[in-house]
Amino acid sequence: MCDLVLRARRAVVDGAVRPAAVLVRGERIAAVLPFDAPLDALEVVLADDEVLLPGLVDAHVHVNEPGRTEWEGFATATRAAAAGGITTIVDMPLNSLPPTLDAAALEVKRKAADGQCAVDVAFWGGAVPGNLGRLRELHDAGVVGFKCFMIDSGVPEFPPLLDPEPALREIAEFGGLLIAHAEDGALVTTAHGDRYADFVASRPPESEGRAIARLLAAARRTGARVHVVHLSAADALPAIAEARDDGVAVTVETCPHYLTLTAEEVPDGDTRYKCCPPVREAGNRDALWQGLTDGVIDMVVSDHSPCTPELKRGDFGQAWGGIASLQLALPVVWTEARRRGRGLADVARWMAERPAALAGLAGKGRIAAGQDADLTVFAPDATFTVGALEHRHPTTPYAGRELSGVVRATWLRGAPIDEPRGRLLERTR
Repeated sequence: MCDLVLRARRAVVDGAVRPAAVLVRGERIAAVLPFDAPLDALEVVLADDEVLLPGLVDAHVHVNEPGRTEWEGFATATRAAAAGGITTIVDMPLNSLPPTLDAAALEVKRKAADGQCAVDVAFWGGAVPGNLGRLRELHDAGVVGFKCFMIDSGVPEFPPLLDPEPALREIAEFGGLLIAHAEDGALVTTAHGDRYADFVASRPPESEGRAIARLLAAARRTGARVHVVHLSAADALPAIAEARDDGVAVTVETCPHYLTLTAEEVPDGDTRYKCCPPVREAGNRDALWQGLTDGVIDMVVSDHSPCTPELKRGDFGQAWGGIASLQLALPVVWTEARRRGRGLADVARWMAERPAALAGLAGKGRIAAGQDADLTVFAPDATFTVGALEHRHPTTPYAGRELSGVVRATWLRGAPIDEPRGRLLERTR
């Protein structure tokens, strides 16, 4: 006897939306069968307006615990993820204290997370000048890859790696992955005042393009895998596509805010919209969507980077640069995707399958036999107005917006999420 069967007239399976009966035995999917397949199991039948999605995987989340737990923390971040249909997050190595720069720091973070998590959690390590030559230690400890900044990170304990090539040579030796915040500080100026246009001008698209070009050149020379985080400037897409065609192992992510918000709509003084690199103009947003359509951009992740409300105060030069959106990532992206004629199979590929593959989490991101039974029940035609959230703080540019798509249930490894039962993961491939 199978433990459970979820029947959905619409489910995202093998890249398409179709009827399905998803059998779950224990914590894994045992089989995906026709909707009306006769089965001796406990049944859950989705409503006609619901779609069964794979649990989403958000590979870019700043949890900030330990050390800056007043900014977010594992308990609140993972509850927000579950409420948003996300069943796995990958925590960034900075903004916590200590940053995840060696195996001992990783163990501190794992102990802080243990027992608090509503969803499964994996971890990125960091690459900074001070830990080069010792990255294998972190790799062997189970991080899914290494994050570096090619510009000042905003926190002194995580200094920039202005030249990524030494790290790439080291990482290539053991088949690891370097993910890079790619902006060139020589082209970035300090913004002052409340005018959003001045802030955007202070971090021009050329700063991304130049840094990405350096990253790609180093990847060519070393043969290492690289990933560009939170791409904002669509001008960089042709160089990325050319490098990939030449055999460079490069992947790219963008974020909900770059796909939905525009510089033209940001009110002067509203620092809830501040992030680095910045939200750019509407034409740039359209070009990013074309990059997704063309497959140059691989995935969409939140870059959830919250802070206390106090740190969001001041002008665009003073306020913390980060957007809180973990719980809202799916409906934000879906609202814009459907307007542009894209379907839920696209969204599941961008927000579940490909982030799982990036992080080497083989059991995540798809509805298929043998996968973890991580599932999201989503009502794509329902709407809601953004109000209270599970995030520690309510500061978000999406407050008060009406969005399409309501998450009605989230299942982690075969059971609805109703308590902290998330696991701490290591790379599986």
